[in-house]
Amino acid sequence: MTEETPGFEEKPDVPSGATPDDAESKAAPEEGAAPAGDANASAGLVAQLDQVRTALNERTLDLQRLQAEYQNYRRRVERDRIAVKEIAIANLLTELLPVLDDIGRAREHSELVGGFKSVAESLETVAAKMGLQQFGKEGEPFDPTIHEALMHSYAPDVAETTCVAILQPGYRFGERTIRPARVAVAEPQPGAQTAKAEGAEETTEAKQAGAVDDGENGGPDEG
Repeated sequence: MTEETPGFEEKPDVPSGATPDDAESKAAPEEGAAPAGDANASAGLVAQLDQVRTALNERTLDLQRLQAEYQNYRRRVERDRIAVKEIAIANLLTELLPVLDDIGRAREHSELVGGFKSVAESLETVAAKMGLQQFGKEGEPFDPTIHEALMHSYAPDVAETTCVAILQPGYRFGERTIRPARVAVAEPQPGAQTAKAEGAEETTEAKQAGAVDDGENGGPDEG
């Protein structure tokens, strides 16, 4: 058993012929190797973080695109549902138009009495609640988009093509015309406008001539 000499410190083995400075320079790189490893690890983490951020942005864009497509799909389905509903109601109301015409004729001939009157009025009320609107009045200008002319005549007292009789009322549902109003129309009498204009000119000339004569004669005699 050997005794350690007090104050003796172990030193690294130094090859023969080498100085202590060489031993210190050899040990220095080993001490500086740790910071280089930390820098490489940090760069790796930054690269991974960038990849995660890129993937997150891509997934966010995909989610937003999917949400927009879903909203468009919902709006399209709702629009199609409303359109199908309107078509179904319009078809039903179209089938009821002959019945409503019969009710109208019965009312014109004072035959809408008793229980038949109650049923007819209930049917008209239900049709109105479903959105059916009646149109077509005597005296309104003829519009080929909503009127169907079944009779034609001339009249001296109209200034444009006018509906003078409603043969069958028109019906619309919303903006959809279910049936145009079937009417009798009257146009201005040929030559009536020209004669009317000439008569107006003659009247104006006569008034002007009378005014000139009054001026030349000194006006009416004073009493």
